Amino acid sequence: MLKRYVLILLGLLMLGAVQAQDPQFSQFYAAPLYLNPAFAGSALAPRITVNYRNQWPAVTNYVTSMVGIDHYVEKYNSGIGLLLVNDNQGQGRIRSTDIGLQYAYQIQVGEQSFLRLGLQGSYVNRTVNYFGLTFGDQYTDQGYTGSPTQDPVVTNGLPKLQYVDFSTGGLLFSDWYWVGFAAHHINRPSQSFTASDNTRLPLKGSFHAGLRIPILGFTGLGDEWEKEKSFSPAINYRFQGKYDQLDLGAYLTYSPMVLGVWYRGIPVKKYAQNINNHDALAALIGFRQDNFSIGYSYDATISSLGIGSGGSHEISLSYTFDNWPPRQKNRSPRNKKQLSCPKF
Repeated sequence: MLKRYVLILLGLLMLGAVQAQDPQFSQFYAAPLYLNPAFAGSALAPRITVNYRNQWPAVTNYVTSMVGIDHYVEKYNSGIGLLLVNDNQGQGRIRSTDIGLQYAYQIQVGEQSFLRLGLQGSYVNRTVNYFGLTFGDQYTDQGYTGSPTQDPVVTNGLPKLQYVDFSTGGLLFSDWYWVGFAAHHINRPSQSFTASDNTRLPLKGSFHAGLRIPILGFTGLGDEWEKEKSFSPAINYRFQGKYDQLDLGAYLTYSPMVLGVWYRGIPVKKYAQNINNHDALAALIGFRQDNFSIGYSYDATISSLGIGSGGSHEISLSYTFDNWPPRQKNRSPRNKKQLSCPKF
């Protein structure tokens, strides 16, 4: 318990100078709008995604919840999306709420290849909550007094911060491969809670790619979509500020089940002497039936924080309204324009 509150207090003390890092998801393809705004409308139908991640629950909770809504407007080859992200750090002491609007345009660049380009504009609100914390002026030689604190950090009001954030991304894909990039915080907004500090949010870049390899004679296309049997190796490389990470793993789809295994880190790189860039090993189990999918993943921490952190738990839900608006009878609800990447 003491270790938990020490970590929370240290995080609050560094608010004026810290350069925050974005939350991350192990099931990054189950959070497509968060990964890359070019995914907006990629299901070619109205879609709702819900994601929940609880990181290091045994130390100090980092809880991120997210809802994404997107739709493909076929007449204009365009996708539109709405992304809502709520991130709580240190049992809700530091809270960020992000509301983002997305637009993506899709064009055909080859016989079976397509390109998507996306943009995102977000409004972000960040707050700090001191409730439940105690300060030095509340203690005497006899211990805690219970009197209200007069510390100016509290009496000056809870810190609040609002800013506008912009991101962009692109995707190139066919039935068998996908390659994407995304750049978030391209305007580098200020994240400081104090007027004297102009700490700016570092740009976050990512590169994601993979292959979908059919097995047992099933292509997973057209009428075989719900019978997909495939193996999909994939990577997701991210960098922000002086830090970077690589997710390397694969999915095995044997419809309706999906299994995945991932390693996160860069074992050949060190940020400091005797500090290796190992983060986690993640395992996924998912179920996809008709238009609904659900996934659960667990990250086993292999960094210096150790397994005592409690790892990370993640749940994803997705539903695609494939029959709205109604399609012509001679047209398949799925076509070659849809992304071939996994749904988890």
